[in-house]
Amino acid sequence: MGNEKRDIIIIGSGPAGLTAAIYAARANLKPLVFEGAQPGGQLMITTEVENFPGFKDGIMGPDLMQEMRAQAERFGAEIVTADVTKVELSANKKIVWEDEDAYETKTVIIATGATANLLGLENESRLMGRGVSACATCDGFFFTNKEICVVGGGDSAMEEATFLTRFASKVHIIHRRDQFRASKIMVQKATDNPKINFIMDSIVTDVLGDQTVNGVKLKNKKTNEISELKVEGMFVAIGHTPNTKMFKGQLDMDEKGYIITCSDKTKQTATSVPGVFACGDVQDPHYRQAVTAAGTGCAAALDAEHYIEAME
Repeated sequence: MGNEKRDIIIIGSGPAGLTAAIYAARANLKPLVFEGAQPGGQLMITTEVENFPGFKDGIMGPDLMQEMRAQAERFGAEIVTADVTKVELSANKKIVWEDEDAYETKTVIIATGATANLLGLENESRLMGRGVSACATCDGFFFTNKEICVVGGGDSAMEEATFLTRFASKVHIIHRRDQFRASKIMVQKATDNPKINFIMDSIVTDVLGDQTVNGVKLKNKKTNEISELKVEGMFVAIGHTPNTKMFKGQLDMDEKGYIITCSDKTKQTATSVPGVFACGDVQDPHYRQAVTAAGTGCAAALDAEHYIEAME
């Protein structure tokens, strides 16, 4: 193994992981952070962040993550730009691998986040943050008095569309089937909203626009008819996938793969394995905000610190 036993290893470098790193480093626990090959989490694909406290004029997502990273390093966090390839998590042994290198640690904080499910279109990723979004509460404000569309048919699509009517002049819900899998009450709420229009049996085949979104191309699945819809924004609401594949079979998860926390009532971020904690979107299917992720990152670091104290 060739490494002294660590106090804390943090896997992930979004707001949750870096806040945990700041708190752990300030407690003199010398955290080792594996930030992954794509550091910074989902905020790296966000342009302007206007709802993170402390920035009255907003801040660019990548700039916010750069500041958090520098703050963690200032207090002594060691940050490695590499992906964790394997973990062994048990009550009495915790080992984290990065390829052939193995690191033993007293505690692990998992902050690997969740990935928004996208349609997989080339222009969708090109225009991400420039009219394409996967978070209504983050970006709705930018679409004041604009016509936009929401892609999806579940509760989150109904919820996002209803929320977006606070800002947009019109919201089109585009769904590939002829009925929704959303709950009746959510569908009714959307149906009752005069700003919402439904486009059924249709899929988005392309996102239009050079610098920003100015429309989407649709295909009707029943008639094969191709049409264009003029919109200035597209919100993708087809769910999120938590990045937990590596921990399957070692930690308790819900049916969607989110890590279940609060297994120890004295430690809000505790997982089913003592000394392993989870924070941010990897254990939060509800809020999915940078500020809530940062809050649970703080909690995870404090929980890990208390665990180490009790151990010693």
